[in-house]
Amino acid sequence: MSDSPLEELETHEQAEHAEHASKENDPLISQVTFTIAVLAVVAAVAASLETTEGDKAIIGKNEAVLAQDRASDQWNLYEAKSLKKNLYDIAAGSAGPKAAAYAKTASKNGSDQSAIQNKAMAFEADRDRSDKEAQVHELRHGWLTIGSTLLHMAIAIATLAIILHRRWPWITSLVLTAAGCAIAAFAYLASSLAL
Repeated sequence: MSDSPLEELETHEQAEHAEHASKENDPLISQVTFTIAVLAVVAAVAASLETTEGDKAIIGKNEAVLAQDRASDQWNLYEAKSLKKNLYDIAAGSAGPKAAAYAKTASKNGSDQSAIQNKAMAFEADRDRSDKEAQVHELRHGWLTIGSTLLHMAIAIATLAIILHRRWPWITSLVLTAAGCAIAAFAYLASSLAL
C-alpha cells in the first residue's frame, strides 16, 4: 500500500528538518565561524597597523621636507653673510675714515657664518634621519598591505566553507592566514634590519 500524499509530505519535511539539524550541529560550521571571527580581528589589527605605518611615512616625509627648507634658509643666510663680509672687506680695504668699522663688521659676518653653517648641517642631518625613518615606514606599509589583503581573502574563502559545506576552503583560508601573518611579521623584521 502506498503512502498518502500527506504522509509523503510529512516524511519529506522530516527529512529536511533532519538534514538542517545535522548541518547546524556540524563541527565544521562551528570551526569556520570561529575562524572567521578571529580572522576579522586579526585583519582589523593588520589594517590598523597598515594605516598607522602609512601615516608615519607621510609625517616622516613632511618632516624631511621641513628640515630641508630650514637647511636651505640657513644656507641662504650663510651666502648672504658671505656676500656682506666680502663687501665690507672691500670697503675696509679703502683707506677711508670708516675702514676700521667696515673691517669689524666684515669680521662679525665671517664669525656668524660658522654658526649658520653648523645649523644648516644639523638641519640636513635631521632631514636625512626623517627621510630614512619615512622609508622604513613606507616599507612596512607595503608589506602590511599585502598581509592585510591575504587576511581579507582568507575571510572570504572561509565563508565558502560554510556555503559549500566543504573543508578545503577553510584549510585554504588557514594557509592564507598563516601567509598573511608571516608577511605582517616580516614587515617589522625587515624594516628593523633596514635601520
